[in-house]
Amino acid sequence: MKLFKTSAGTILQRNEDNYLLNDDFDDLINRDDLFEYLSSVTTEKTSVNWNEIKILAPISRQEVWAAGVTYLRSRDARMEESKDAGGADFYSKVYNADRPELFFKALPHSVAANGEEVFIRKDSKWNVPEPECTLFINSKGKIVAYTIGNDMSSRDIEGENPLYLPQAKTYYRSAALGPCLYVPEQEISLDTSIRLRINRNDETVFEGSIQLNRMKRKFVELAAYLFRENVFEHGCFLMTGTGIIPPNEFTLHSGDVVEIGIDNIGVLSNVVAYRM
Repeated sequence: MKLFKTSAGTILQRNEDNYLLNDDFDDLINRDDLFEYLSSVTTEKTSVNWNEIKILAPISRQEVWAAGVTYLRSRDARMEESKDAGGADFYSKVYNADRPELFFKALPHSVAANGEEVFIRKDSKWNVPEPECTLFINSKGKIVAYTIGNDMSSRDIEGENPLYLPQAKTYYRSAALGPCLYVPEQEISLDTSIRLRINRNDETVFEGSIQLNRMKRKFVELAAYLFRENVFEHGCFLMTGTGIIPPNEFTLHSGDVVEIGIDNIGVLSNVVAYRM
């Protein structure tokens, strides 16, 4: 099942049928029994013209956090970008450590929805998208839904000094979520594929894919560490890291279109721009 937050309200998509829900969005997604509750919805089916409504980011009052160096490919890329600054060992150590790398990513107002612009920094020359399976974890620490996340990153800023990570990762419209919340009965399959395609002037300039089973960390492990000593009254989103990284000579340009697809969830598409 899928939940869409839209300009017309919250829409449940179940077995290709659509239902307009009256529930408060935060209360709804924070339920422990979200799948069972949505399965029991008996309101009248709704006809939806998706061309006439705007799909919003599936977030309300939640924070967005992110995990880093959860794939081997990510570890190797971070070591490469930071070797001149002497920071390569940090990434190798965190990849092998018990404690994962977790960092704050975004507040709701700075998250882009499907079809909206994501920004690259004017003071960076090496910017990339990071396609990530993103968890929605309710206030009790239970993973109840999944979405697609784009963790925009300035690789030259983080590579200059690992302590610059908040500047490389956390700025207005550096995160995108959508197009929906995917609510399965069971945990998402580790055979699920993530795909990234970047188009420039109607031509594909980069594409890649990876499966979730290439992750070193387990989702429940990341969620448990995030909730240690943290309180999220309305739940929170956690981006789980990327294993798809463009080559070092690649950087995003204004006008590029970033498309991220995840099996059973859909496609998150955003245009790259500079904030005016």
